Amino acid sequence: MDDLANDSAVRPLLSEARLIYAITVPLSTAIILANLVIIVGISCNRQLYNTPNYFFLSLLVADLCTGVALPFIPWMGLNRPLSFSSCLLVHIFPNFLFLAFLFNLVIVHYERYMCIVSPLHYSSFWVHRRFPLVLLAMWAPPLLYASLPAFGWNNRAGPGWNGCCSFNGTGAPVNCSTVVAAVAGPVGSECCSYRRVFPNAFIYLEVYGLLAPAILSIAGMTGRVLWITRGQMKDICRLHRSVATRGGGQASEREQRLNLRYTRCVAAVSLTFLACWVPYIIYVHVCVAFLHSKETRGNSTTHIVLSCTGIGSMAVVPLVLGLANRQYTDPVRKLLHKLRDRWRRRQDSEDIAL
Repeated sequence: MDDLANDSAVRPLLSEARLIYAITVPLSTAIILANLVIIVGISCNRQLYNTPNYFFLSLLVADLCTGVALPFIPWMGLNRPLSFSSCLLVHIFPNFLFLAFLFNLVIVHYERYMCIVSPLHYSSFWVHRRFPLVLLAMWAPPLLYASLPAFGWNNRAGPGWNGCCSFNGTGAPVNCSTVVAAVAGPVGSECCSYRRVFPNAFIYLEVYGLLAPAILSIAGMTGRVLWITRGQMKDICRLHRSVATRGGGQASEREQRLNLRYTRCVAAVSLTFLACWVPYIIYVHVCVAFLHSKETRGNSTTHIVLSCTGIGSMAVVPLVLGLANRQYTDPVRKLLHKLRDRWRRRQDSEDIAL
């Protein structure tokens, strides 16, 4: 009977592990490879050795680390028996990488925003003059904030292992992540849960004090850039009409192309926001709503899907920015063309020999 109970308890855990790896491994692999392609492209082009691209390179490194940590992030929402020091490590380190990624993303958007807003003073911008200090500010504050639970801001004094894993009517554990958790915690272990590492106040401060302002600032800067672009395009069209000798003041073909290009730009930005930010915003709101419910256990499958899609979709944002720039991808594209031409020549030589 005990073997049957243990088997019924282990089976859901294995299905959860398969679900996590089925979602995160392909997504993580794609993020890592795409970041490596862009990093190699920047490193191989000496013309890109400047401060803006150094900022973007730092963002790519943070995104690469986020891609590496992505398969481990869904486990943060599942209870498991670990020593408290190990529990701190598996929660603090991914949180630090995520916050560093967010800080880097804000700085990159801000630097590009100032390039559009103040192009004449762009070279003397304070971010360029104090690059090492800004680079330190992109990594040190996330590390300090993420490490606060290690310095005592945690819920270790809360409930112990008993009750960490509840069991449903079939004897399967709910919201637990390891086979060990299906029976009992190992000697010397505690109930490792994000609730024991991150107090509610810590989570609220991170969500509404760091994440929400960062997302709103990125959205605001992007909207402002689109508004400035729209105004500049209207000025260009007005000047073009004033010097046109034909058309009687009607929209010319060039003006129509400009309008079409701007419409495509707005559509691309909107689709990027919907695809990359909305899943993460939904995930954050669901997590906050779960905290408000004051429940200790939730639907682990829902958490797995939301965390994988939310964090993974947001990690795609730098890739969209990088792959859209041909300068970043030219070295890799040229290498692929060389390999393709070499393969074709080899195939032609083999056909001739036959």
